[in-house]
Amino acid sequence: MSGRIFGIDIIRGSVRSGTIRPHYALVRVEDGTVISEEKNVTRFQIMRYIRAEQPDILAVDSIQEIAQGTADLYAFLAELPAGTKLVQVTGDGVKMETLPRVAARYNLSFDKQNPMEEAKASALLASFGAGYEVLAYTGITDITVSRNRSPGRGGWSQNRYVRKMHGAVRTHARNIEMKLVSANLEYSMTVRRAFGGESRVVFTIYAPREQIPVSPSRGGDAQIRIAGRRRDKIAFQPLTKKPRYLIVGIDPGTTIGIAALDLDGNLVYLASTRLFSAVDLTREIADLGKPLIIASDKAEMPFGVEKVRRVFSAIAWNPKKDILIKEKYVLAAGHDFKNDHERDALSAALYAYRTYKNKFESILKRAPAGVDTDELRAQIARGLSLEQALSRISGTAPAAVPDAAEPDELPEILFDERDERITRQEETIRRLRTLAETLSHESAGKDKKISALHRKLNEEREERHAKLLAATEIAERDHEIATVKKQLRKEERRCKNLRTRLDRMKRYVSLQAGEGCSALKVRPLLARDVVRVLDEEMGIGEEDLLYVLKIDGWGKSVVRELAEARVKAVILPRHVYTRAQGMQDCRFFPVRISRRG
Repeated sequence: MSGRIFGIDIIRGSVRSGTIRPHYALVRVEDGTVISEEKNVTRFQIMRYIRAEQPDILAVDSIQEIAQGTADLYAFLAELPAGTKLVQVTGDGVKMETLPRVAARYNLSFDKQNPMEEAKASALLASFGAGYEVLAYTGITDITVSRNRSPGRGGWSQNRYVRKMHGAVRTHARNIEMKLVSANLEYSMTVRRAFGGESRVVFTIYAPREQIPVSPSRGGDAQIRIAGRRRDKIAFQPLTKKPRYLIVGIDPGTTIGIAALDLDGNLVYLASTRLFSAVDLTREIADLGKPLIIASDKAEMPFGVEKVRRVFSAIAWNPKKDILIKEKYVLAAGHDFKNDHERDALSAALYAYRTYKNKFESILKRAPAGVDTDELRAQIARGLSLEQALSRISGTAPAAVPDAAEPDELPEILFDERDERITRQEETIRRLRTLAETLSHESAGKDKKISALHRKLNEEREERHAKLLAATEIAERDHEIATVKKQLRKEERRCKNLRTRLDRMKRYVSLQAGEGCSALKVRPLLARDVVRVLDEEMGIGEEDLLYVLKIDGWGKSVVRELAEARVKAVILPRHVYTRAQGMQDCRFFPVRISRRG
């Protein structure tokens, strides 16, 4: 890029510092040649040099070295002359690169620790066409003509003084309007009427600032201020419109995968979609850059990919045999792809880059400084020698292999009936292969799932069998415990009865222990059941005296039992008649029982 270029880099201080103001290294480059260098230049001095010399470009490696914020950057750009561009050579504010990396693209080396070398590199890179122009204003410019003095509090000559100022504003406004009409510029005008003329006139010109044939001024009775209409946010525009060269991998089919790399192997774009036709695909690639190589992962390039390659007159690349799936995963390792189509396109592009990598690195070692290495590598990849490529880039000799013409509008791709049939068949084959691979993966997954379920079923069966065995043992033990408890309760009742019987017998024995006393066993009836209860409670034996209150219900069975027990006597109350009939070895004595016992 011809013209004068200023390159600056900060030496010390900072725009954010309130104490140490920044000092810069300044390098002037004209037509690609360094003409002067200066150290420790302040920002005020740089602006003075820019106004005096009117350079085409002010190149920086970062706009943060000249402005601490957006407002400061707007103010700085407003101070620049209309024909001077501010260029950031390291990126567009979103995708940033280091200065050495940008310089390597043009085979330019410098000392990274030397601010003067960095300023020189920035200026040279801008002269080579690298970098982005910083845009802060739209294509609309405002010119304001107003009073340069205050009317003051007034005096005898107040009216004449005010009329003179307002007349000067009107005169300047008419001159500006004549210049705008002569330049054939579209504009609108707002006028504020005042005594003797106009106090303020604002022109809105629908043209960028550099096309305005008016200069700002301030002096006398009127002032002229020119300001571009600010954008909503700072924008960046490439300094050159030349598209970058790309290595593009395409995976055709119902779902199309696209992967684009630059000539250094960096991933630029990766996507897949079902919505693209052939024309949409070529337009999408054209928006990314200029494809140098179109790659496929198949040994025989698919028809759809070949059609796209012909549109761009790109170099065709395909492997000697189809790339295996495991090789694709190795190639695409470290990149984030969403599906198999993106993986296939990316592996094809990376494989193609590896094929040309050694040749590209060799070219970079032999290329002179200041040459666009992307263009140089593109020409050599197309078959030119290094000398022919350098001659073509410099414009000193015609190229041996001319590039295809690049029309502004991409041609429509027309398919005949045979091409349509081939495309459909390729898509069907692709779809069937994908389906077969998907079914194979699903089958393997289901086999694994079935094996896992079998293992789980066996484990549950073993666990259930163990639980059943445990439940059987528990039931048997519970039954045994219930039986033992039942026997225990029976024995406890028997023990209790025996303990009660023992207590009664002890009491009975104690009653007989006195001299001249006999203990009686008293029963309400002389019945068999009553006698048995007495036998169970206290026992009946020899020498026992049985006292019966009534003899109702007696019979031979009770007499027999008493005889077998060999009781000593059965005693009845006096008023009860004795009945000794049928009794043997038993004596009945009517006894009067006193209350004393």
